[in-house]
Amino acid sequence: MREKFKNLPFRKGVGIIVLNNENKIFVAKRIDNPKNFWQMPQGGVDDGENFLKAAYRELEEETSIKNVELIKELEGTTTYELPDHLLGIIWKGKYKGQEQKWFLMRYLGKDSDINIKTYKPEFLDWKWIELDMITEYVVDFKHHVYKELKKKIKKIIN
Repeated sequence: MREKFKNLPFRKGVGIIVLNNENKIFVAKRIDNPKNFWQMPQGGVDDGENFLKAAYRELEEETSIKNVELIKELEGTTTYELPDHLLGIIWKGKYKGQEQKWFLMRYLGKDSDINIKTYKPEFLDWKWIELDMITEYVVDFKHHVYKELKKKIKKIIN
């Protein structure tokens, strides 16, 4: 199975780590996964779009959040490969995984401004969690990404 997809490229993506004023992290529960997995906002980069612009667009599309301040663009990128049961299905079967550029942002708005019932909803629910918890809720094939992000975020906010 995996052999068939090994030459597929990685999708270019962005991820957004949103901190509230208590340095808690925004996570949301995906509509398309019945299990108890939560993730930070993330998405693809359109042709000709730069990473930061894509991050702001994805954040607003998924959460209605506009009122943020960029703290830092994290160094480097993170990569994950899709598990076998999703290969050839997600992203119209064009990619074997995703290479992501992550951004750390501070949310300046009110919780009541956050709305996940968007035009094309991706999430069922959302919450703020402690940074140490982000690896507890994430889907297994993204666990290493969230572990790496946790280390980078700790260096910045501590």
